[in-house]
Amino acid sequence: MIPEMKILIVDDDSITRMMLRHLLTGAGYHIDEAADGMEALQMIAERRYQVVISDWNMPEMDGVELCRRIRHYDQSGYIYTILLTSNNQDEDRIEGMRAGADDFVGKPFNERELLQRVAAGQRVLQLETKEALIFALAKLAESRDFETGNHLERVRRYARLLASEYLADRKLSVEVDDEFAELVFQTSPLHDIGKVGIPDSILLHPGKLSREQFDIMKTHTKIGADCLAGAIERSPQAKFLQMAYKIALCHHEKYDGSGYPNGIAGDEIPIEARIVAIADVYDALRTRRVYKPAFSHEKTCDMIIKDSGTHFDPDLVGLFQNVHRQFEAIADRFDVHADPDHQHQIKMERT
Repeated sequence: MIPEMKILIVDDDSITRMMLRHLLTGAGYHIDEAADGMEALQMIAERRYQVVISDWNMPEMDGVELCRRIRHYDQSGYIYTILLTSNNQDEDRIEGMRAGADDFVGKPFNERELLQRVAAGQRVLQLETKEALIFALAKLAESRDFETGNHLERVRRYARLLASEYLADRKLSVEVDDEFAELVFQTSPLHDIGKVGIPDSILLHPGKLSREQFDIMKTHTKIGADCLAGAIERSPQAKFLQMAYKIALCHHEKYDGSGYPNGIAGDEIPIEARIVAIADVYDALRTRRVYKPAFSHEKTCDMIIKDSGTHFDPDLVGLFQNVHRQFEAIADRFDVHADPDHQHQIKMERT
């Protein structure tokens, strides 16, 4: 189970702490409490918090000094700090910002405003985590295989296209929100990140793998998932990490239960992983490798349709058939073997 975002409430008034706890736990956050700044620093040293909500005026150590100490403390990740204050003069807020506060909420606080301020902090934390992690992992993947970048570009575009079709079909997509297609686009490049743990002798093998080699290759799903699980522990608020974890672990599962690593079937396989499975296989079939030619779009479509209900979710195969020509256009546009002038134009469009 993926942990909730952890918030530390710091206030010397027990009634305020109780009100905040009731509001934030009701919104799904995990809450700890500290009665003063010194106790808060001790808890921050021992545990991981994503957000600190602190009163400005407290005995011994006020909220401004707490913010200053948090910023000087060697954290494993950024802590978003919100000060509750009746000090609403511009110079007071400037002082708080200089100390490292990220946001302010007036006292007495408005419940809806406070929840929106916390949600804004969550978006900031997600952006920071996402930008850093995707960049780092993309560079790792790029260093292993010169084709990886184009593969990732194509797969994420296929996946977004199919996810958008899924989202538009409200009979199918009752359990996903409006961010779903964009999150699939953002996270699908991480589907094979576990391959950074596969030896070159297997990853870059120019022919068909032996059974023993293939068994090692299959471990990339768990390697990738384990890496992402570690990131989730540090940034549990990041929805994109949660989706990336499911994709990395499950994109080689098959609808009939004959896939790997866990042999799950049907709706047990996360929908984002079922989507990426079609996108990944389409690209693998369309791409020329040392050990195989590139298949035509028509042949690739026939193979995917043939595997409907066995390898692939039949509902998604139906949606794929609706947009298969857009798949073909993406494959042609980002073909690594296309005319160099055409590839130069693509590069210019992306910069």
